[in-house]
Amino acid sequence: MFKFKQLFPNKCSVIAMVHAGAFPGTPLYRGSVQSIVDKACMEAETYIKHQVDGIIVENMNDLPYIQSKHFGPETVATMTKICERVREIVPKNIPCGLQILAGGNREALAVAKVCNFNFIRTEGFVFGHIADEGMMDADAGLLLRYRKGIDAESVSIFTDIKKKHSSHAITSDLSLVETAHAAEFFCSDGIILTGIATGSPASTEELLDLKTHCNLPVIIGSGVTDYNGNWMENVSPERVGRLMKVVNVFRTANRL
Repeated sequence: MFKFKQLFPNKCSVIAMVHAGAFPGTPLYRGSVQSIVDKACMEAETYIKHQVDGIIVENMNDLPYIQSKHFGPETVATMTKICERVREIVPKNIPCGLQILAGGNREALAVAKVCNFNFIRTEGFVFGHIADEGMMDADAGLLLRYRKGIDAESVSIFTDIKKKHSSHAITSDLSLVETAHAAEFFCSDGIILTGIATGSPASTEELLDLKTHCNLPVIIGSGVTDYNGNWMENVSPERVGRLMKVVNVFRTANRL
């Protein structure tokens, strides 16, 4: 909790997602790494202009996703180049994070360490599940040992629980709160609640349940309204501005 509040002192914080273009070697790659970097920086600059509280970079366009054991070196190399440039243009007081799909948690930690990023988003931290990429094993023990081994303990680890785009039938006897408690027991720095898919709002009831029964910070990791746009389109400065205006009104009204 302390590490999270250091990064995000506002009670209501917005972490804006940079959906990087398809990386080399993936089916949707368009042939220019520099254009991927430039677009990521443009999105980050849009978010900074509208005073978001944090930035996170993700290889969302690397469709169809593969598990980290099948990554080529180009995946980590490309993400490192993007993150290095993003970190250069984002003010030091704005936290930056990343996620590498699918399940590239160790790889993300390494990139965060090298690029002076503040946090990573992970899937499969506690309890295995069936994702659309196949079976994802839990990796909290290995991941935290790796973080210790590369001296990256300043990098926070925020963890999805019962994440979107996945089947959780094999853990259906475990409630969302029980899963959150397991993540807390295994030293997660924050838990992420999602809807059923990217852009689908998280459940208000589930959010309140977690806030009531879990001591970890809770992050909403998919849609925050019922009229979210298409994540595959370019970031709309107008919509970012409208969202942050609502957030700032809320903060002022509640003195956050």
